[in-house]
Order: sequence, then structure tokens, then C-alpha cells
Amino acid sequence: MERIVATYLIETPYEVEKAAAVLAGEQSSGTFVAVPGETDELKTRFAAKVENIEILGEFPEPSLPGDKIENKKYTQAKVTVSWSIENFGYNIPALISTLQGNLYELRQFTGLKLDDFELPDSYKDHFTGPKFGMAGTKKLAYVGPERPMIGTIIKPSVGLTPEYTADLVKTLAEAGIDFVKDDELQTSSGNSPFKVRVETIMKVINDFAEKTGKKVMYGFNLSGDLSTMKANYDTIVKNGGTCAMVSINSVGWAAVKEVCSWGELTIHGHRNGWGMLNRHPLLGINFPAYNKIFRLAGVDQMHVNGIDNKFWESDDSVVRSIRSCHTPFLNNPSVLPVLSSGQWGGQAFETYRRTQTTDVLYMAGGGIMAHPSGPAGGVKALHQAWGAAVEGMTLEQAAKAYKEFGESVQKFGGK
Repeated sequence: MERIVATYLIETPYEVEKAAAVLAGEQSSGTFVAVPGETDELKTRFAAKVENIEILGEFPEPSLPGDKIENKKYTQAKVTVSWSIENFGYNIPALISTLQGNLYELRQFTGLKLDDFELPDSYKDHFTGPKFGMAGTKKLAYVGPERPMIGTIIKPSVGLTPEYTADLVKTLAEAGIDFVKDDELQTSSGNSPFKVRVETIMKVINDFAEKTGKKVMYGFNLSGDLSTMKANYDTIVKNGGTCAMVSINSVGWAAVKEVCSWGELTIHGHRNGWGMLNRHPLLGINFPAYNKIFRLAGVDQMHVNGIDNKFWESDDSVVRSIRSCHTPFLNNPSVLPVLSSGQWGGQAFETYRRTQTTDVLYMAGGGIMAHPSGPAGGVKALHQAWGAAVEGMTLEQAAKAYKEFGESVQKFGGK
């Protein structure tokens, strides 16, 4: 029988083998005391199995509240557990409940984090994954493999009129932008109703495409209840848009899958709320597992923060997330990693050095909008930075070679 395999990072004051057995039992057929019907045959067929334990170290204090045992150290370990596919079939909410359910509340653990999981090949017959993915999204934006997509976010988050936003998009398009998106806080506001915003912005984008042959991709934030999202989605399609943005943690997996199933737009997955799920090193979920859950739903683009970002996440974590997006999973070769959070052209050099890829969407908000030469200068500076990074130039060499990037270094280089 096919099995699903998951890896956890755990911490416990108990013997690791016993704590791991509690995890496996809680998330399958076990109970804290034997009950009628819990036969050996049933447990053999349906119980989760502890496949491997790797001890990582011992620590004097617990990472999280849990059982405190006098004179006991807290052992951290990497534990691999497997389940029969019979337990949940191809029901992803049931899978999530198994991988991330009550185990976080078990008192035997003072730390527990889902790190990654693997699915059997039979899932390929039930989940086609993203329709566009990384390659399809770049193609829709008229961006080749030799460079990243360059994008920005409309700021302020709320308060701008559709007309002002559209004028800004026109300036950005003429400067060479590939992608623009709503902020996650902007859906449909009194000052910018969704339908009016889409119609006004897409007129500018469609006019620009007619003149130049390049259609800028705009990620309209359609997040809401299902009926609202369907109406918003249809508005984007009707006006010739190519992308919808969804706050994936806010609307939930099932709603994300429904939006992806409509199939006409590339889906930009914004993970606002990510820190709540991941910030503690021994609680929540790591990106490889999180990414796979939403690739099953069909998301084409996934936020991963960025190198030297404005948040808490380390560069090593960001690099792992980028690689996770590029790693084939079931039917899908890759999704597009979206780099954002305090980015400007200066991080392009370290990003390229560490990843050796241009298959990213490189987003800069203030790095473009607050450029000394205006948004047009900000777009040019990002193109210059990435071109220089790929050619092997240093930041200092690029700053001397390119006016707009040099201005970026003067303004943002000390931050």
C-alpha cells in the first residue's frame, strides 16, 4: 500500500522514540488508552509508522511550554513518519489535518514543526497542479529565460483612486515593468471599487499592449468569499487581465483550489500571515511543506521574501524556499518564486550568486516607487542591477556603469 512520508523537527524531555510513537499514534489509529475495536490488525494496516529518528542535540531549557521534568534535558531530533494512503485517500484537507493537526498540542513536545513531506505517484492522477507555473507565467508576461520578471506593488496600500493607479501603471509600463500588483490590504475599497479599478487599469495595459506588443501583468487582489472571488475573477477575464492575486492563508486551501480550477488566469499566491506559521524555529511549518500544499491547489506564483529582506527570515531560509519552488513536484516542474520585502537592485547580486537563477519575480515597492528619478528610474535600475549580476559585475562596478542603479545605491545602499 502506498504511503505518505513526512519529516518533523521535534523537541521533547522524554525518550525520543516514545515521543515519536505518541505523535504517530495521535495522528492515526492510536489513543492514550486501548479501546474496543483497536485491534492489532487495524493498527498494522492503518497506524502511522516512525520510519527514522536523527538526534540533533540536547538543550537545558524548553523552546515552548510543555511537560517540564526535573533534571531532564530537552532533546531535539528530526523524525520521519509515514501513513497509509488509505487513511485519507486524495482529500487534501484531511491530509493537512493529519500532517498538522492535534500533534502541535501534545504535551510530550516542547517543539514541533512540519519540515517537508512526500506523496506517492498516484497523486499525479488526481492533482494536475498549477496550470501556468513558472514557465507559463513568464511567457504570459513576455519575459524570456535570460532575466527575471521585474515587478512592483502599488503603494499606499489603500486610498489611491483607480485613475491615479492607472496613470502610475502607464508610467511603469513605459519604463519596462513586467508585473504590478495590488497590495494584500487592497481588495475593494470605497475609494477604489474592484470593478472600476480593473476596468481603468486594464484599459491602460491593453492600450500599451496594442502599441508595443507587450502586455504588462497586473495581479488584482480578488480575495474574499467564494462568490465575491468568482465575480472578481470574471471581471479580470472580461477586461483582458492575465493574473489574479489571492491571500492564500486568509481564504484557505479549498478556496484557493477552487480559484485555480477556473483556469484562465495565473494565480499569484500571497502568503501574508506567514510569520504566524513559521517564525518560531520549532513550531509550525517550513516552506517546502507549505509550498507543496498550495502547489497541490494549483498556485503558480509563491512569495518567498528575499535576500537581506526587511523581515526576520534568514537568507538561508529564503534560498531554500526558492529552490523548493524550482524543485519538480508531481506533474509540475516548478512554480515562480516571488522575491519581495524591502528589495531593491542591491540584493540582485547576492541573490544571483546564491541561486544562479533568473527564474524569479523580483518585486520592489519602495525600491522602485521611491527612486530618486521616480518610478521609471526605479524600473531601469532593477533591470540594470540584474543584468550586471548575471554578467558577473560587482555592485560597485554596476553603480559606476549605470546612472539609475548608481542613484539607487546612493539612496538605498546604507539601509
